[in-house]
Amino acid sequence: MRSDGDGWSVKLTILYGGTFDPVHAGHLAVADAAATCFDVDVALLPAADPPHRPPPGADASQRATMLDLAVVGHPRLRVDRRELHRTGPSYTVDTLAQARSQLGVQAPLAWLLGADAFAGLPRWHRWRELFDLAHLIVASRPGHGLEALDPELRTATEHRWTTDPAALHRSPCARLFRLDLPLRPEAASDLRARIAAGDRWQDETPPAVAAYIGAQRLYQRHRLPS
Repeated sequence: MRSDGDGWSVKLTILYGGTFDPVHAGHLAVADAAATCFDVDVALLPAADPPHRPPPGADASQRATMLDLAVVGHPRLRVDRRELHRTGPSYTVDTLAQARSQLGVQAPLAWLLGADAFAGLPRWHRWRELFDLAHLIVASRPGHGLEALDPELRTATEHRWTTDPAALHRSPCARLFRLDLPLRPEAASDLRARIAAGDRWQDETPPAVAAYIGAQRLYQRHRLPS
């Protein structure tokens, strides 16, 4: 599958989904690390708003706008709004099925997620079908290991792991790769709490995102009417 001059003839597509509420430096570090490890661009996919309750922080449009601001200066990162354009719940299996139909059955495709999200995979909608649609790249930090997995998940994944990034380029789906990252302090829930409390938080987001949060008065206890 190698081309004559510039690597893989069909490069791996990496999708990185999440609420990004708000996007912070830790999210960008994960995406940049995956882009470097696999030598491809990474698409960040903001999840749609929950259909039956108000969004917990910023709405989907605001979260996508913050992502647009955040990826400026990161040439290998881009924003993909496909989950915002689809009606109904924002299930990963549906997103990957759509991407697979667009790319074709033989194109390599991967979903990037954190170790905590991966550990909760058995609670995901139709989670076993994910392996037939894509590889999974699991971003893991010190103290957030993959040793204590649910027995059902361990059984379903124990023969899928690889330490070779090229293995994800060579096949369309079904492999697991652990992307080890240094420990970082950022967490979206903590960031929202500190904004609400009026504590210092601006250093954990790109300056343009911090300015947008301030201008829109996002995550504050007493927001101005929109």
